[in-house]
Amino acid sequence: MPAVTWEEPFCGEGNSCYRIGVDGDGNSYIAVAGAEASYLTDTTDALRQLIRDIKAGKADHLLAD
Repeated sequence: MPAVTWEEPFCGEGNSCYRIGVDGDGNSYIAVAGAEASYLTDTTDALRQLIRDIKAGKADHLLAD
């Protein structure tokens, strides 16, 4: 596993905690807290765009009950 600097977990209700991290090569990582060895990775620019899109409401349909 690359040397990833993980942020503190982002937790919702219950056990839904995610961690975001970066490495020194410009890559970003997302994992379930406690399972950081199984991560999704992409560029830091891709993570930046994902966060912008979520903040803009482009994923709100995933939260519909």
